[in-house]
Amino acid sequence: MPNRDRQSSFSAKSKKKKQNLPPTKPKNHDVRKREYLTTTEVKQLRDAAKHSRNGFRDYWLITMLYRHGLRVSEAIDLKWEQVDFRHARLHVSRLKNGDDSVHFIEGDELRAMRRLKRENPDSDFIFTSERGSPLSPRAVHAIVARAGDNAGITFPCHPHMLRHSRGFKLASRGEDTRAIQAYLGHKNIQHTVLYTKLDPKRFKGFSSD
Repeated sequence: MPNRDRQSSFSAKSKKKKQNLPPTKPKNHDVRKREYLTTTEVKQLRDAAKHSRNGFRDYWLITMLYRHGLRVSEAIDLKWEQVDFRHARLHVSRLKNGDDSVHFIEGDELRAMRRLKRENPDSDFIFTSERGSPLSPRAVHAIVARAGDNAGITFPCHPHMLRHSRGFKLASRGEDTRAIQAYLGHKNIQHTVLYTKLDPKRFKGFSSD
């Protein structure tokens, strides 16, 4: 076979192979310009979640993702045995080699969890589907994305943005970086420093004449 024919055949096969490949996932930066939500946007997201089919569950799922800086896998794995109702404590088991920690549970969270437990007395898990099984990661992503759409947020929302939002919130309040690291379960403090780097307060006055 002549070289030109071979090259043409190879090119056709290569093109066909590329056409059969699944679409490439766009980079986060190409979809949205920031990977966190402001305090106002978090409130809008939570309020929008109230009006879903499982509004009470979805509201508190988003609330706990945000307040405790949970990853999706950590949220769906939350079990009642991790809750100390008497002392209002939550044992947070971190994944990705993160450090476990114990968080305080606010009063409204405590009341919400008591209701969730009453509504699903036979489940070991805090957040469950209508069938009583633990929520899947896909379901959590859908809940947050739908709430973002209903809230009118102009860019796609995903659950991990809530973890970042908590980190930025704590940094903007001037909390100690080591304390934020422990709260979020970061093994490496470099992941925590990201939040203080983007805190605009350290640049206050830089642009004034």
